[in-house]
Amino acid sequence: MRIVFMGTPNFAVESLKILIKNKYNVVGVITMPDKPAGRGYKVQFSPVKQYALDQNLRLLQPEKLKDEFFLNELRSLKADLQIVVAFRMLPEVVWDMPRFGTFNLHASLLPQYRGAAPINWAIINGEKETGATTFFLTHEIDTGKIILQEKLPISETDNAGTVHDRLMEMGAKLIKKTVDLLIAGEINAIDQSQFIHSESELKPAPKIFKETCEIDLNQDVEAVYDFVRGMSPYPTAWLEIQFPNQSDKTVLKIFETEKDFENHELPIGTFVTDGRKFAKIALKDGFILLKSVQLPGKKRMEIGELLRGMRF
Repeated sequence: MRIVFMGTPNFAVESLKILIKNKYNVVGVITMPDKPAGRGYKVQFSPVKQYALDQNLRLLQPEKLKDEFFLNELRSLKADLQIVVAFRMLPEVVWDMPRFGTFNLHASLLPQYRGAAPINWAIINGEKETGATTFFLTHEIDTGKIILQEKLPISETDNAGTVHDRLMEMGAKLIKKTVDLLIAGEINAIDQSQFIHSESELKPAPKIFKETCEIDLNQDVEAVYDFVRGMSPYPTAWLEIQFPNQSDKTVLKIFETEKDFENHELPIGTFVTDGRKFAKIALKDGFILLKSVQLPGKKRMEIGELLRGMRF
């Protein structure tokens, strides 16, 4: 079976790697065009591109997926199957090209958390489990027939980074299982409508922007704690904070917190600290203890290090 793989970030590399290590016939890799990044705006290769180059795989980086030159190049690969992991929305002319179709790996238990950021939103919403799903692509994003699913527990101390890494490993194995089922002709894909009792039950996972990452201090301790976990280590929760003895507010990125349900009568958002080891922010039902933070232009640090560097 001739396979074309499509993906860009680290999350996709593990899936491509398992195909190559198990000697599946990957005839081409499609990834995003190179983009300048970092302070020097140097062109950097995507993780998938770097791995494809290391393995001497045929590589395509189309600007537009409907471009005729790209479509002809893709047709020339004569793929029987296309696999998509963390890429971009494909037009029908692309996903309908191979005889076995195109399947996608999604980092949630579909039909829940359709969208660009399923790992983040599952943790933000306090879910106790998530998972990975392989499904066939169709016209509407993340709605195609489900091939396989596996569940993954989310612990109280997990964040988006730890869940990402475990799902990356799980997803790669799910990719292999899905390909093996296709080769054996044992696929029994299930329509997602069979999992939906009411559209109102579905939880979305929309793309996250900088504004999305701002902590809402009007939420309770549990919700703020989950929000920080769901944004950590990237794209990172933040808030504007008023430090004692400072006239201006400071944007503080927050990577890690702890919960404190101590009763108080302080205004919401009050910053409380001993100036040396601990700091916490008042919420309506307790406090959120700051553990790992970052000031603008500084590195990530433990809260004690930040406090010792400031005057209170």
